[in-house]
Amino acid sequence: MDFAHFFAHLPWITIFGLLGNTISFMVFLSPIPTFYRIYKKKSTEEFQSIPYVIAFFSCILWLLYAYVKTDVLFLVTINVFGLFIETIYIAIFVVYANKKTRISTMKQIILFNVFGFGVIFFFTMFIAKTTRVRLLLLGWICLIFSLCVFVAPLGVMRKVIRTKSVEYMPFFLSFFLTISAVVWFFYGLLKHDVYIAVPNVLGFTFGIVQMILYAMYRNAKPTEKDIEVGKTTKDISTDNQIIIEEPVKPQAKTLTTPPTNDGLFAIQIPNLSMVNLHNNVIDDQPMKISGINNHTPPPISVAV
Repeated sequence: MDFAHFFAHLPWITIFGLLGNTISFMVFLSPIPTFYRIYKKKSTEEFQSIPYVIAFFSCILWLLYAYVKTDVLFLVTINVFGLFIETIYIAIFVVYANKKTRISTMKQIILFNVFGFGVIFFFTMFIAKTTRVRLLLLGWICLIFSLCVFVAPLGVMRKVIRTKSVEYMPFFLSFFLTISAVVWFFYGLLKHDVYIAVPNVLGFTFGIVQMILYAMYRNAKPTEKDIEVGKTTKDISTDNQIIIEEPVKPQAKTLTTPPTNDGLFAIQIPNLSMVNLHNNVIDDQPMKISGINNHTPPPISVAV
């Protein structure tokens, strides 16, 4: 058998279906380092739950779509696994989230996976009378929410641009989402299923953008954080702690001029050989602190 005959009879749909399942399997597993970090720190920090809630919802919708269409076995296998793993992720997130984030996550679950799916199931299975109408309705809904899965990381992308830090945008999740989008696009194309193919075009685009952002900001220094009185922060350039303590009130008997609103702050800066305090004449302006170290530290403003 020559190669031309072999490739002509190669079951490309099966190949892309298996590839899609394999890569999507990796996509579903890629957040494991994130959730291991959440488990170790006992906190969700600034990670968001919405990508996992939407992914869970998308899996339910695609299973319903596969149930109605009946000839898309590869959609069933990967979305059953996706439903299982997303349930674990959401459970871990809810356990370690703070009260505000936990309530927000529960509202998202009720909105999408209880109320939203209930409405869709009712209209699809009881209002729509024919398989053709059901597939049309479900297809468009699945298409829209598949787009939402790819759009959900936009908030994280905005945070990356604002903070110049990729700490909360896992690279492997973006990478496997991009590859998965390419494979599922060809699977949908070969199946002549526009509802599978179209959303993966956007998925590929957003995946590429996320990886570009990762390459741009992976070595960038994060922006400076505000320094608050009575709190400890870290100097980004020296990695030393800067402790700004509560105001020290001058003794009344030493005052030769009427008291002002200015306060005197005790500042502890390790390894800093000289500290200059520049107080502004204008009220309500921050006190400027500068110093000489092994290398010039970033400017620090302390509101007085």
